[in-house]
Amino acid sequence: MPSRIVRRALVFLVISVVAASTLLLIVSTGKSGKFPVSVEANPGSYQITVPKCECSSTYRSLCLTHPHLRGHDVAELQERLLSLGFFRGKVDGVFGVSTDSAVREFQKAVSMEPTGLVTDSVWLRMATGPSRTLPAIAELPKGVRKIVVDVNRLVLTLYVGDEVIKKYPIAIGKWHTPTPIGEFVILSKDYAPGGAFGSRWMGLNVPWGGYGIHGTNKPWSIGSAASAGCIRMFNEDVEELFELVTVKTLVEIIGEEPEGDITRTLEIGDMGHDVQVLQLHLRRGAFDAGPLDGRFGVRVESAVREMQKLYGLPPTGRVSVNELYLLGLR
Repeated sequence: MPSRIVRRALVFLVISVVAASTLLLIVSTGKSGKFPVSVEANPGSYQITVPKCECSSTYRSLCLTHPHLRGHDVAELQERLLSLGFFRGKVDGVFGVSTDSAVREFQKAVSMEPTGLVTDSVWLRMATGPSRTLPAIAELPKGVRKIVVDVNRLVLTLYVGDEVIKKYPIAIGKWHTPTPIGEFVILSKDYAPGGAFGSRWMGLNVPWGGYGIHGTNKPWSIGSAASAGCIRMFNEDVEELFELVTVKTLVEIIGEEPEGDITRTLEIGDMGHDVQVLQLHLRRGAFDAGPLDGRFGVRVESAVREMQKLYGLPPTGRVSVNELYLLGLR
């Protein structure tokens, strides 16, 4: 008898835990369990809350420890100290004795206390790049303004219509934190407080992360793959661009076309890199799926229905195995 009571108690406990977990999922994500989405008056446009740009979280305090600190940030510190003439060792990403000595030597040279501790204030003091005088921009012609970011050439170009207005050098994401390829819009504009973002911030509506165009406190990184995926500019450049574009300005980021597997059924409301892959293959098939922004909206659904009708499939607007085979994704 006691064992039967124990078994019943365990069953009741399991059911209670499952019920509580299900309720938590519904409260936090909605009935579908998908990422929260709010649809505006235009059902094809979505607003999502994206995480904070990871560029702001890549800076940690660095100092001589045992075991030694290692990482890309240490290598970047060594490269900058080398370019300034303070570091004479090997750029190996290890904060050893030679790196500590170089930091202290630099701190003495700029009248800072030689603690050997690298914080935001030290990065800022190392950010004294050569001054640049921007050529004046004449009065802009009338027309739609667009930004094109070429991650292969490390250039950001401002267009009005088809006319090139200005080209700016940039830094892009590192190989393990790449800048997203696709067609997005400026979602927000703000005056950045300095630090990693420099003096201006323009957030993009990339659905799988917090990416943007911003300034930097590391001007020597411009012209390289150095960020956590954002597009870095010289502060004076981003300040100029900030005044020339508005929220909803198109930002086309070009490079290698999006690739990857689609491992789930896709339908309206879904977002992600796999949706962007779907959009690209629909476009290749001459179906109008809208911009490559990673959002399964009304235009994508309409393109899927058109393809389904063409091939004699039920026009559900949903993408599963049959549709993936037709698009060459299986």
